[in-house]
Amino acid sequence: FEGYDQVLEIGAGDGFKSLVVETACKNLTLSDIDNRDISAFKKNYSKISKAQFIKHDFVKSKLNKKFQGIYALDVLEHVQPSKEHKFLKNILDSLLKTGSLIIGIPSIESQKYASPLSKKYHVNCKSKSNLKKFLARYFNSVFMFSMNDEVLHTGFDQMSHYIFAIATNKKWKKK
Repeated sequence: FEGYDQVLEIGAGDGFKSLVVETACKNLTLSDIDNRDISAFKKNYSKISKAQFIKHDFVKSKLNKKFQGIYALDVLEHVQPSKEHKFLKNILDSLLKTGSLIIGIPSIESQKYASPLSKKYHVNCKSKSNLKKFLARYFNSVFMFSMNDEVLHTGFDQMSHYIFAIATNKKWKKK
């Protein structure tokens, strides 16, 4: 998102990740569904961050503003599969036609090693190929990456713990 005018983080939590991202873009907006996260951001980071923080639930609605870049790390796995298309549609409606989306989630294969608490809330993990298929319904270009620990993984996909998708070139909406 380097040089982008308007970037949005979905599921920002307390805003910790934003400190890195906002150095690359001109204006960063953070969003989360929990007021406690907004309070934590204001307490911990508002003096060193120029980012705006809003409360918003993308399962329920889009934003009225459009962004060049949107990212959601560790969010999609918490969205019920029955609501994932509505979630993504609301994100798309908040993204410029020429915008880019980055999604990151734990792989479905990693869940056999996850804690019981993690498994309880990770209701929508996917394989690398299934995440790509899901996003390819809405984007013409989807680039996939995977990770183990902090290392980019280029080998056997089923050994990846975490997967990233970079999606660009939105498909036109049918009216």
